[in-house]
Amino acid sequence: MLMKDKKALIFGVANERSIAYGIAKQFKEQGARLAFSYANDAVKKRIDPISEELGGEFVLQCDVQDDEAVATAAAAVKEQWGEFDVLVHSIAYADRNDLAGRYIDTSRAGFALALDVSAYSLVTLCKAFEPMLSENATVVTMTYYGAEKVITNYNVMGVAKAALEASVRYLSMDLGAKGVRINAISAGPLKTLASSGISGFKTILKTIEERAPLRRNITTEDVGKTALWLCSDLSSGVTGEVVYVDSGYNVMGI
Repeated sequence: MLMKDKKALIFGVANERSIAYGIAKQFKEQGARLAFSYANDAVKKRIDPISEELGGEFVLQCDVQDDEAVATAAAAVKEQWGEFDVLVHSIAYADRNDLAGRYIDTSRAGFALALDVSAYSLVTLCKAFEPMLSENATVVTMTYYGAEKVITNYNVMGVAKAALEASVRYLSMDLGAKGVRINAISAGPLKTLASSGISGFKTILKTIEERAPLRRNITTEDVGKTALWLCSDLSSGVTGEVVYVDSGYNVMGI
């Protein structure tokens, strides 16, 4: 088993359609021990049965916009596990009003919100949990092609994902001294709770089916398998990278 007895802390499961759920499921099938975070009580109601289904050892609350909450979560993980091997960051959010129309109309508050939740949260989690990451541990986060190309209505989230990808490169230097690796998966569009807020999302899915080399949209299982590779010893020399799981769409030109 690729993940036998490895302890994986998963941030970002919202429901069974979440990318983070697909990752956690692959980890579990390969022998990992799991724990899950939730942002608030509304999410906890959905997380508890998922944790039970996947054999999660505990769930903990963590609002990534609250430094005290992050510190409290880190202390709870240290008490439960001491150290752990995998950190999955699958967190992103922007005001729905900023995911339609013109990017130029993004409010200052909307810009700050998207960058804080979608990009800075990776930095703050890495800092808080770094002392508990085992030697040769791994961190994986989720990005999207809108970080580097204009995707209609993706707007401020594209800018946030660009910051996230840059953070992965800089964090690879900070964490690498301890042997900790960090990478991003650039997943193709998926029908998730997060993507439901993007105007015209069905058109994006149709475009992938028509133009991507594999002529299909991806699944959470596709992403989960790539995360499994990145968080196992099979990718021991890979860090600071963005790995595409998008049916090959990113290679296409006109």
